[in-house]
Amino acid sequence: MAGSLNKVMLIGHVGQDPEINKLNNGGIVANLSLATSESWKDKNTGEKKERTEWHRIVVFSEGLCGVIEQYVRKGQKLYVEGELQTRKWEKDGIERYSTEIVLTGFDAKLLMLDRASGGGDRDPNGNADRPGNKSGGNYADKSGGTVRQSQDRGRDQGQGDSRESFSRQRGGEQRQQSRELDDEIPF
Repeated sequence: MAGSLNKVMLIGHVGQDPEINKLNNGGIVANLSLATSESWKDKNTGEKKERTEWHRIVVFSEGLCGVIEQYVRKGQKLYVEGELQTRKWEKDGIERYSTEIVLTGFDAKLLMLDRASGGGDRDPNGNADRPGNKSGGNYADKSGGTVRQSQDRGRDQGQGDSRESFSRQRGGEQRQQSRELDDEIPF
C-alpha cells in the first residue's frame, strides 16, 4: 500500500492565454491560470452567490507544452490532472511562496473540454479548423503525459470516440466469452 498520494484534478476555464517559456537547460515550460467556480443560494436572502478560485498550472512536459501553445486559449474549459507543489523563494529579503498544480511525467493529463474561442480558420459551422478538431484526439508526449481534445458533441452526440466505442464493444465480447468459458469449467 502506498504511503501517500499527491494528485489534483480540476475542471475550469483558462484565465489568459498560456505563457510558454524556454528554460536555461533547453527545456520548455507552459504556465497558465485556471479558474474554478462554485455557486450556491444564500439561505437567508435567497440570492445566488458565486466564488471563483484561481489555480496556477505549470507544465514541464515538452509534448504537452507544444499542444498547449498550439490549441489552448483564454476562456477554454480544461480538465487538468497533476501534482500539488509549493515553491519557496526569497525576493527583497522576503520569503515568498507559490502553490501550483504541476503537470509532468506519466501522471500528467490535460483534457480540452471545448474549443478555444478566437484564432485559427473556421469551418462553415463556425468551428475552429485545426488538426484533431473534428472528432477530438489524443496527444502523447515523450514523457508520457496525455492531452485529449473532446469530440464535437453537437454532431456526434452519443456515438463517442471510435476507440472508446471499440473498447466498449470488445469489452462486451470479452464478457460474453468469459461467460461461455465459465460454463465449461468442470467444478
